[in-house]
Amino acid sequence: MSPTDALLTVTGLQKSFGGNQVLRSIDLDLADGQVTALVGPSGSGKTTVLRCLNGLETPDGGTVAFRGGPSVDFGAKVSRKEALSLRDRSAMVFQTYNLFPHMTVLENIIEGPVRVQKRARKDAVSDAERLLDRVGLADKRNDHPFNLSGGQQQRVGIVRALALQPDLLLFDEPTSALDPELVGEVLTVIKELAEEKWTMVIVTHELAFAREVADEVVFMDGGVVVEHGHPDQVLRNPREERTRRFVQRLLNPF
Repeated sequence: MSPTDALLTVTGLQKSFGGNQVLRSIDLDLADGQVTALVGPSGSGKTTVLRCLNGLETPDGGTVAFRGGPSVDFGAKVSRKEALSLRDRSAMVFQTYNLFPHMTVLENIIEGPVRVQKRARKDAVSDAERLLDRVGLADKRNDHPFNLSGGQQQRVGIVRALALQPDLLLFDEPTSALDPELVGEVLTVIKELAEEKWTMVIVTHELAFAREVADEVVFMDGGVVVEHGHPDQVLRNPREERTRRFVQRLLNPF
């Protein structure tokens, strides 16, 4: 894939927290409609990659460039406004939902479109109601988050991201905070989005799901990309010994 074909091109991404270099030099290319799964041990930098792509963290170096802009070179001096411009093209679904507890489901969803994107409230409400219906939560529009199950809250989190009409959806371990019986309802929604050709980057430990839904799996460890490729190659027949050990440990934990 040439840089002009990619929706998103990430080159040499670096990030440190104090003396801990979390990202050493990350390169990624995402095509339109591509689903990329980031897998790897805890502390390998997966979530930090997502937060850098969404402007929640400011990298120390590297470039994040969307086709048509913005293109941000973090090797130069970058303002907070420039970093936040990445959020115009992406939306994040968090591990722990991050819904506003004092707002209803509908209010949570329209907050970004109305207050940040300055869209008309009636249009934002119409979109929110349509999206809630598609994930089976139309009857929850006036509920508060504390009245919802974890799976329902995460589906609201997905709707909130979709309501921003992003080009790129970012998922940070979207099922890790859920009880096992609730995982399937969230994974079903994500699978449907993949079938609709949404461009997504998903941090996950659900290897079977990554194998089913992803076009590419990126295995990270120690702040670098160790291996990447088709899910069948990376997760069934990995080239690198470090990848092999990780996959075997997750598939055979005892």
